[in-house]
Amino acid sequence: MSSETGHHDDPLHPEHLFGHVQDAHHFELPHAVANEGKLHIWQPFEPFVDEVLLQADPDYHLAPFDLRVSKFMVLEVVAAIVLIFFFIGLARKISDGTPARGKLANMLESMLVFIRDEVARPAIGREDADRFLPFLWTMFFFVLICNLIGLVPWAGSATGALGTTFTLAMMTFGVVLTAGMRKMGLIGFWKSLVPHMDLPFVLAIFLLPMIFLIEVAGLLIKHVVLAVRLLANMVAGHLVLAVLLAFILASSHHIAFLGVAPAAVAGASALTLLELLVAFLQAYIFTFLSALFIGTAIHPH
Repeated sequence: MSSETGHHDDPLHPEHLFGHVQDAHHFELPHAVANEGKLHIWQPFEPFVDEVLLQADPDYHLAPFDLRVSKFMVLEVVAAIVLIFFFIGLARKISDGTPARGKLANMLESMLVFIRDEVARPAIGREDADRFLPFLWTMFFFVLICNLIGLVPWAGSATGALGTTFTLAMMTFGVVLTAGMRKMGLIGFWKSLVPHMDLPFVLAIFLLPMIFLIEVAGLLIKHVVLAVRLLANMVAGHLVLAVLLAFILASSHHIAFLGVAPAAVAGASALTLLELLVAFLQAYIFTFLSALFIGTAIHPH
């Protein structure tokens, strides 16, 4: 038996487990629904993909930019549509000043008020926070919806891809830079990164540029960590779920199946409830840190 065949036959093999939480160009569905258990995504740029792949250097270690539509791309579009659908409806209801009515509208409004009063204003300041609320609200609910979609069977969490979390973090990075330079000016913002120190002129010539470079690197690293934090938490949770369910397949041909299967299902169910909490928690943490970075940029001291 080849190693590749062994990977497919062993449900607990790392390659098999990671395949369920990583991005792909198809959705995994029951065999009764889709041929071979895979629903392939329509690729509108397929002719360009083939041409790029043919021209790619086989010795180049990075994959070429092939324009293929992936599962996470589709789910991100779904999350954006859900976000637009619910909040355009809510905005229309309260645009004339009337209070929100209905359980869903009140729940959404209470979450918006929570982000405003408990996240944005304490981190950024009451005077400046409201300008950044649309950005923070969008970040919170987009991350939250992506996380919740990850709990849907046969779907996936787009926040489990570095491309998604890194892009979100770089958007925050762009807002931080823009807000800081708009508040203090182009030179004033970058100058504010270096704390004021009374140093002799000779020592300042060497130390101040070094401190400036360290601070700039730290500013970038904070946002990279913001991306990795969200990625790691979402991948880890879904990977543990995949392991628990893989125990059922691994024991299906053994007598221990009668004991393993109920325990695995119970553990997966409990962990799913925990993942529901993590979905909200990670969206909150991402939004809170984004607000904190914005507040630090416009109020450096």
